[in-house]
Amino acid sequence: MSYSSRTNHEETLIGFDELFNEVNMFISKTENYLDILEIGANEFVKDLLKLTKPYSKIHKSGYTHIVDTFTYRKTNVDVGVGWGKYYGLMLEDGTKKMKSQPHLRPTFNQNKNKYYSKMLDKFYK
Repeated sequence: MSYSSRTNHEETLIGFDELFNEVNMFISKTENYLDILEIGANEFVKDLLKLTKPYSKIHKSGYTHIVDTFTYRKTNVDVGVGWGKYYGLMLEDGTKKMKSQPHLRPTFNQNKNKYYSKMLDKFYK
């Protein structure tokens, strides 16, 4: 029978030390959570910009198709993805007079595991 020189009290303290070190590692990584969210948002926008552009009847100079306006914005508390045109939300959700033509939700749902994977790669780096 082997005898351990550690008491249960010492083993408990070592377990708490390991837990404390693990928690500190997560805290230090979450301080940069906006950078991690930005990686996911950037990948999301790349996929949105690859969407096919439906035919448009507008051909005047300076016209930009809504698919070309997808972008993300990083503030000091959040990262958001959206359109560069005011009517983007109306297209996504529809109105009383127009059915919805979603872009964001289907693209996100189709590729969310890729975005999560890229963000987790950065988190554990």
